Amino acid sequence: MNTIAIYSDLICPWCYIGKRRMEEALRQLPAETQVSRSWHPFQLNPEMPREGVNRKMYRSKKFGSWERSQAMDAQVTAAGKSVGIEFRYDLQTHTPNTFDSHRLVWLAGTSGLQDAVVEALFRAYFCEGMNFSDQTKLIEVGASAGLEVGELKRFYVINDTPSFSGAQRPEICLEALRTTTARKSVSGSPDDVAQACGPDGCKVPKK
Repeated sequence: MNTIAIYSDLICPWCYIGKRRMEEALRQLPAETQVSRSWHPFQLNPEMPREGVNRKMYRSKKFGSWERSQAMDAQVTAAGKSVGIEFRYDLQTHTPNTFDSHRLVWLAGTSGLQDAVVEALFRAYFCEGMNFSDQTKLIEVGASAGLEVGELKRFYVINDTPSFSGAQRPEICLEALRTTTARKSVSGSPDDVAQACGPDGCKVPKK
């Protein structure tokens, strides 16, 4: 079994183009060749606000002018067409923080659906103008790729109460669990603690 580990950000257009080119190369291997792919997070803009920023303003500042940004977009669009991707930069209004989208890819990995989810996220962002800051949209994308809606809605939610997000320190996870468990006990409801934390944090199974 050949293995390929891919580190990419989901707002990187060349990563999307590279995915297409890699798939074409894999199709040219002998039919009996087995290849396993795994996707790993890399954030181009880790300090980006969680809600993202206006794309035109951000790109104009980063590249010196909006005209320069548009010229670069045109180059990417041309390269995309050569591999069957129709980039729709006209639909994009925000440059998002990609943390939550990487969480979705990690979750998909636990169900063997990473490739499908990564493809769906690339397509949603580059071809449909999706904003990764919208968790409702992320749930829709995950569901379209085969993940269970119920599982997606429970991701990082404890006792139906959004408690925290990200790979938090153990003490923060513990405090959230204690707080929500105590709230359940006072109300007389069953003690039912859902999965918490994330790709690099703790995981607490239901009791």
